Amino acid sequence: MTWTPPTQILTADPQHGVTTYARHIAEQVRTVFPLTALTDVPAATLSDPDWLHLHFTDRLWGVDPVAAADAFERLAAHHRVIVTLHDVPQPSDGANLDRRVECYRRVIGAAKGVVCNSRHEAELLHEYTVPGARPAVIPLPVQPLSHGDRPFELDGAVAILGFVYPGKGHDRAIDTVSSVDVGEPGDSVAPWVVALGRASAGHEGDVAALSARAAARGVRFETTGYLSDEDLLARARGVSVPVIAHDHVSASGSLASWISAGRRPIVIRNRYMEEMAALRPGTITLVGADGFAAAVADAYRHPESTWLEDGVDLSPTSEDTVELYLSYWLSVMSA
Repeated sequence: MTWTPPTQILTADPQHGVTTYARHIAEQVRTVFPLTALTDVPAATLSDPDWLHLHFTDRLWGVDPVAAADAFERLAAHHRVIVTLHDVPQPSDGANLDRRVECYRRVIGAAKGVVCNSRHEAELLHEYTVPGARPAVIPLPVQPLSHGDRPFELDGAVAILGFVYPGKGHDRAIDTVSSVDVGEPGDSVAPWVVALGRASAGHEGDVAALSARAAARGVRFETTGYLSDEDLLARARGVSVPVIAHDHVSASGSLASWISAGRRPIVIRNRYMEEMAALRPGTITLVGADGFAAAVADAYRHPESTWLEDGVDLSPTSEDTVELYLSYWLSVMSA
């Protein structure tokens, strides 16, 4: 049977992690099926009905969840769409939860196939959006990067990677550095906090608030802004303590980035992180929220604990993920 994967649709913000991931997967698919179409153009302008695959988070598809669902449904009215969901609704959405639930319910209802990136997300969909939902689960890949020897000297920073937005854990990192002795007498670099990334759209004011919080506690705090892949890798390998400090997570591209850079981050224990620890043993340090500060202090004194050991299995890699996508797409398109 002659078969071509669905056209790959990319969202508009090239700096957003979901767009970056979508492009990476699409380009990997084209190494296997070179004729796979990839477009930044809104798919509704395509003249011939065909199969599409896209990555959906309401924050990239509309000014609010209603507009995002409207945009998806317009697409699905003219094309057969398989969707990978990101940032699935959960109680940490607060007052926006009901609107996001309805948005994702509409998207799932209009799609021909649904993928999410973890069993945790599949369970969230069942619990809060569509009881009985059974999406395909294709984990975010880790791609081992060529990064040479470990730096001789680290920069003293406790670092969070990715967008700055409320609940990401920057405040927890600042408070930890201000209240715990994470250094040793005579250290040449005082502990500080860095956000490796830019503010999420609409949350630019949070950077100022975090800076004020840090200043009030006598902690140096910096935000790098958007980093290219090369610069992000260099910074990720140069920080002293990599952390993922938010309590509520859907699936974490930040975790994949830390591991790809050869780092073993400290992460707050939750259902998703426990799933990832089982998927890739030896790649993260799981702690309870009440043990976070002690773990950061210990890692600062023993930086070797923040690096992956040689030979750790990082699969699924990008190649594995593409094989899973190809198999799922074919099953849906052949049904």
